[in-house]
Amino acid sequence: MRIIGVLMLVASSFASAAPCGADLRGAVTAESANYLVAFRTQPPRIAVGKHFSVEFETCAKGDAPASTGVAVDAFMPEHGHGMNYRAVVKPAAGAKPADAPTIARYRADGLMFHMPGRWDFYFDVRSASGTERATRSIVLE
Repeated sequence: MRIIGVLMLVASSFASAAPCGADLRGAVTAESANYLVAFRTQPPRIAVGKHFSVEFETCAKGDAPASTGVAVDAFMPEHGHGMNYRAVVKPAAGAKPADAPTIARYRADGLMFHMPGRWDFYFDVRSASGTERATRSIVLE
């Protein structure tokens, strides 16, 4: 009986922890060694020369510490340049879900891709152990 109770407690703790980005419908991911970043853009379809925002969660893998902040940027590898604007990142509402203390929510505003082509999103995740970059490429037509 006692073993069954312990197993039920362990199973319920796994069930209550939501996967990274579960609240971000349509999110895609970027990954580094110790962090997963689930993100979506607002509006969902990015237009050349129009400002957009990024809503995202940083999720620590394994024993990695929770993020203490994030910088967001983008770069065009084929052209050797980045954006003309600097994103402003702020913690989002419910920034640290009580059931998942290693997940942090953020919003980055003021991004703009000024030309079509391949862009690499950079998420520089800061924590007590340093900074790691998670990258995701997208192609803007």
